[in-house]
Amino acid sequence: MRFDPSILTHNEATRAPIVAVLEAALDAVDPYQATLAALRRQGDTLTVAGHAVDLRRYRRILVVGAGKAGAPMCQAVEQVLGDRLTRGLVVVKTGHGAPTGQIELVEAGHPRPDEAGARAGQRILDLAGETGPDDLVIALLSGGGSALLVAPAEGLTLADKQGMTEALLACGATIHEINCLRKHCSRVKGGQLARAVAPATLITLALSDVVGSPLDVIASGPTVPDAATWDDAWAIVRRYDLAGKLPPAVLKRLEDGRAGRIPDTPKRDDPAFAATLTLVIADNRVAAQAAIDRAAQLGYHPLLLTTYLEGEAAQVAKVAVALGREVQDSGLPVAPPACLVLGGETTVILGSHPGKGGRNQELALAAAVALDGNPDITIVSLATDGTDGPTDSAGGIADGDTAGRGRAAGMDPEEYLRGHNAYPYLAATQDLLLTGPTQTNVNDLVFVFVGTPAA
Repeated sequence: MRFDPSILTHNEATRAPIVAVLEAALDAVDPYQATLAALRRQGDTLTVAGHAVDLRRYRRILVVGAGKAGAPMCQAVEQVLGDRLTRGLVVVKTGHGAPTGQIELVEAGHPRPDEAGARAGQRILDLAGETGPDDLVIALLSGGGSALLVAPAEGLTLADKQGMTEALLACGATIHEINCLRKHCSRVKGGQLARAVAPATLITLALSDVVGSPLDVIASGPTVPDAATWDDAWAIVRRYDLAGKLPPAVLKRLEDGRAGRIPDTPKRDDPAFAATLTLVIADNRVAAQAAIDRAAQLGYHPLLLTTYLEGEAAQVAKVAVALGREVQDSGLPVAPPACLVLGGETTVILGSHPGKGGRNQELALAAAVALDGNPDITIVSLATDGTDGPTDSAGGIADGDTAGRGRAAGMDPEEYLRGHNAYPYLAATQDLLLTGPTQTNVNDLVFVFVGTPAA
């Protein structure tokens, strides 16, 4: 079982099938299997999503990339290419490494960029700069790649990038908005890695961690054209009133860009993209559909509601509970036993004294408050990468007894929710989801379970 068995402590008959549904979702987006499915090699022909690549054209095959799923993706590429692979360098989150052969893995900080990521980012740019028209470069990108692939733009320091990231996370900006600013403060994001690699052939395999899987947002789109502009970046600063919170060097760069003193990121007509191919090999919808299929096998009436879920975590929790109550009272949109699935990514707006937790844990705790005393509804919020926020938890599970269990331990759930302090609360009530690093990342999944299927 992927999940720590302590999650079954309370009402195992109800929670065991729930855990089986969660495990099916994670299994469906295993990066190793997804990468193997995307690549086929017969002799000197490599087939990528129906595109045949003649390997005899290339002197070297290099691998670069970044993301939490990098290790298993690298292992799959090494298995497919064997001795045709020259070398590579991929950045993964600390603790997400694994044994590899020709491809070097560097572990770095996430979500706060660190010096290890900056050194690796410079090495990847140096490697890209050595390529020529007779080289093939394979880029492996997955969730977390934006924070892990670090190359501050001219005039910026790593501390500037860290300060920008912290301000954006604290204000509740979406991943699209965060990555827009990241791209405009980088030498590698927003298509600039493709520019560095050109004129080599560039193939990108991406495991999507963003709502809707827009290519220019996954890992901040280092290998694809950037649709965002300097004006878009400045609009985000104004939207969240960040002018007094971002490092001065970041503000100056954005102002210089808007004034035309700094070129924008490469757009669709840039020659850097003349010999590129990009493929999304797994995403949130794949995981959600696998959960739906497994739920049906177990006897639930399942329904996928959306893979475009966004919004503030505590408010989304109220909507999830409302959906459960509608199923409970009217049998709509499906009758109990029901499994409703919503995929996407919520946000948390932190106060001046934030506690310990993440958006999925916060959603679960907010659901526990709203569910208090309701015996038939269970809400689950799962980070598919296994690490929700700066914690070792993958999220949380809440039922009608979660709030009561906390009160029995002397803990007020509403007080912990106001302090964004979900981790210690859910740990005390044994409602944390604990998986360890899953080596994948395709956003979050929120589940609304009503009733339990017959055994």
